[in-house]
Parts: sequence; structure tokens; C-alpha cells
Amino acid sequence: MRKRYLIAYVVADDKRRNGIFKVLMGNGDHLQFSVFLCQLNDVELERLNGLLRDHVNVRHDQVVILDLGPAESNLAARLECIGKSYTPPASALLRKE
Repeated sequence: MRKRYLIAYVVADDKRRNGIFKVLMGNGDHLQFSVFLCQLNDVELERLNGLLRDHVNVRHDQVVILDLGPAESNLAARLECIGKSYTPPASALLRKE
């Protein structure tokens, strides 16, 4: 089953931050400065975790992965926005397991 994950990070070093950004760009949609929305199955999530760990200094950096539930669920119905409304990126609408 494919799920949605909100992934956010705070990374102290430019090189590590750029590495994490590149990993996430290949696996999700860039929503804001250090926030991504990813649709992943269990295998993809484990692979992504491994790739992210290669770039994280556990003493100085933080990556937060929040499980938003099944990818088929209506995220817009559960999401509250202040300001501009949420519009799913076209690539997020096209992904299927």
C-alpha cells in the first residue's frame, strides 16, 4: 500500500543539506523550503530512510517523517491552510502503486 509522508528537515551543513534535498527531490514533491510530500510504499520508505541517513549528522541535524495515511485518501479534506490553498503537484496525482 502506498502512503503519503510529509518530510521536513533542519540540517546545519550546506553539503549535507544539499544531499538531503537531492535525495528528496528524487522521491517526492518539494512543497516549501525544507518540506516534501512523498508517496511511498514500505520498500521505498526503507530505501529512502537509508539514503537520508547517509547525509544526516545525528548530533546536529534532524529529519522528521510524518505518516499522513493512505495515498488514496483525500488529503485536501484533512488539510487546513492559512493563506493560499493547497493544490497537489501534478506528479503527486499521477503516482500509482
